[in-house]
Amino acid sequence: MNERARELIGKLPKVEHHIHIVGSIRPETLSWLVSESDTDSAHLKDPENVKALFQYRDFSHFIECYAIVMRSIRRATQFERIVYEMLEDEAKQNVKHVEASFSAPDHTRLGLDYFEALKAINRGIERARLDFGVNCNIKIDLVRDYGPQSGMNQLDLISSYGERVVAVDIGGREFVAPARDFASAYARAKKMGLHLTAHAGEACGPESVWDAVNHLKVERIGHGVTARDDPALVEYLRKKSVSIEMCPTSNLRTKVVDDIKNHPVRPFFDRGLNVTVNSDDPTMFGTDVNNEYLTLHQNLSFTIDELFSLSLNGIESSFLDQDEKDRLKRAFYKEFERLSNQFA
Repeated sequence: MNERARELIGKLPKVEHHIHIVGSIRPETLSWLVSESDTDSAHLKDPENVKALFQYRDFSHFIECYAIVMRSIRRATQFERIVYEMLEDEAKQNVKHVEASFSAPDHTRLGLDYFEALKAINRGIERARLDFGVNCNIKIDLVRDYGPQSGMNQLDLISSYGERVVAVDIGGREFVAPARDFASAYARAKKMGLHLTAHAGEACGPESVWDAVNHLKVERIGHGVTARDDPALVEYLRKKSVSIEMCPTSNLRTKVVDDIKNHPVRPFFDRGLNVTVNSDDPTMFGTDVNNEYLTLHQNLSFTIDELFSLSLNGIESSFLDQDEKDRLKRAFYKEFERLSNQFA
């Protein structure tokens, strides 16, 4: 690929729907967190050991490594730096809007205060907005592993304080509990005015995606890779305009797909599904949004126009209100026209 194409991809305006705050911690910031904690992860002060940690045998091993990083956060106030740096990195890639996932129950179970953590996250978001012009809203991950009652408890906390919280999600180990177990929590979240998305079809088959759309009534699916095994499901997702938050490098690194050329993002896009492309856990997978776009261009024959369509998909399926979507679309078209003229 020529350097002009690489430069153009880097300058494309973008949206990111699927990025985990913990998974975006910079390596040097992880070393800082470890140095300030009393965890048993002192070896992670060495950057080489951090690199070794981020080599995964499979999805379950990735979850184990993620937990090590998550436990390194010992004070709620540390989230301000983590989020600010995450958004600084996003802004460098010309990402204009981010919907970041905060797995609050992971941290409250370890003794962190939800309210203090969310306030710190919001301070980081506001500082980044002022410094870099990037917008960010929050999805609260209810985390499957802790069960539906924990999800209900989390909704109690959101109802007390939910600044910039626009949606709920369920991440964690997909095989631990079916999505249907969270139906009541999701129905309540919808009544609270929250949008609905769920990790599904990553570590489990298409039945997991069916569960999420049928029982949780989700607007978006995180990953959704195994939907490819059920043509009826793919057609359902298209007809119902359920967006798929796809994370190609993540799926390759956790061995959800065996080869990037076999990733379903290309056939899903060609079938007319609303797909977006995201970094998931950028630090932990050695990627970012620019790299995801480059990967699609180099390995799956996505043209620059098609990559721009992915950006527009991100606006359309975002949890912004319609006026803000329309404003972003106008800005994106204007910027793309300028870039097209510049690189003609």
